[in-house]
Amino acid sequence: MLPTPELVRQYIADNLQCDVLEVAGDGSHFEALIVSPAFEGKRLIARHQLVYAALGDRMKAEIHALSMRTLTPAEYQAQLNG
Repeated sequence: MLPTPELVRQYIADNLQCDVLEVAGDGSHFEALIVSPAFEGKRLIARHQLVYAALGDRMKAEIHALSMRTLTPAEYQAQLNG
């Protein structure tokens, strides 16, 4: 059974504090917007590693591709205020 965007969202939310978490996808390829205070002071690679850690083995077994935008709350707010 292929995971749904809602299921991927739940996997991330269960293991990473998120202020905003949006996931879209077709069952094997997903795109996510993840806004978390856990990303404060971290470089892009470290942010992605936090998300991969939240997904655990599901990243290998269930999810074939995940494109993500990882932002701190301040970065997200700045984008909204453009």
